[in-house]
Amino acid sequence: MGGYSSQELMAIFVMQGFSGLSLFCVFLLMALGLAIIFGQMGVINMAHGEFLTLGAYITWMVSKLATETWPWMQQFYFPLAVALAFLGTFILGYLVEMLLIRRLYARPLDTLLATWGLGLIMQQIYRSTFGPREVSVVMPDWLMGSWAPTDIIDIPLNGLFVMGITALMTVLGVILLYRSRWGIKVRATTQNRMMANAAGINAGKEKCYGISLAGQNDCAAGPGTSCAGTSKIDYQGDAWTLVPSGTCTSIETPHGSGSLTPVARP
Repeated sequence: MGGYSSQELMAIFVMQGFSGLSLFCVFLLMALGLAIIFGQMGVINMAHGEFLTLGAYITWMVSKLATETWPWMQQFYFPLAVALAFLGTFILGYLVEMLLIRRLYARPLDTLLATWGLGLIMQQIYRSTFGPREVSVVMPDWLMGSWAPTDIIDIPLNGLFVMGITALMTVLGVILLYRSRWGIKVRATTQNRMMANAAGINAGKEKCYGISLAGQNDCAAGPGTSCAGTSKIDYQGDAWTLVPSGTCTSIETPHGSGSLTPVARP
C-alpha cells in the first residue's frame, strides 16, 4: 500500500496512535479539572482555559530563568516548573473562589458571566504582559529523546511524561475524592452544605441579611442596638445571621430570599 510494507504501516499506525493518545491526555487533564469544579461546586468556569494558560506561562518563565540566568538548572528545572505552575494556579483559584465565586453559589448564570468576564480580563493581562506571540518552553535533554521498542518505532519521551502525569493526577483525584475522609467531607458539603454543617463539617460561614426572626440575629441590627439578639422584627433587613457559605441567597422568607448585603424590608 503506497510502497509501504505491512511492518512500516503498523509502525506508522502505532506512532500516530501514540501521538493522538498524548494529545488526548492533555485534553483529559483539562477536562478533569473542569469536571471536578462543575461536579463538586456546580460552577461553570468559563475562565478554565485562562487558568491553564497561567500554568503554562509560569512554566515558561521558570524555563527562561533557567536557560538565561541559571544555566546550571536547565537539566532539572522542569519538575520545579510544573510544581510552581500547580501552586500558582491553585493560589489564584483559591483567591477567585474566596473573593468572587463564594458570593455566587446557587446562581449558575451569575457564575458563568462572572468567570467569563474574569477570563477576558486574564486574556488581556497575558496579552499586555507577554505579548500576542506564542512562546515556547526549552525542554531539558532528558525529555527530548525517544524510546525505540523496535527498529522502526520511536515513542517520544515527552509524550510518555505527559501520559505519566495524567495517570498520576487521575489516580490521586480518585483517591482524594472517594477514598479519603477529606473527599467525603468535600462531597457532602457540595451536595448539601446545610446538612454537612449540621453533621459537624466545617463548610464555612457567611453573613445573611433579612432572614433572622426577632431577637435571633447574630449581629448588626441597626442603630441603637448592641449586637446579637437585638433585632426588633422578623426578617429585619439590617440584621444578619451566619449560615453555611453559598446558601444565603437560596434561603426563602415571606419577604424574599436572603441577601449578602443589608436590604430594605417592609
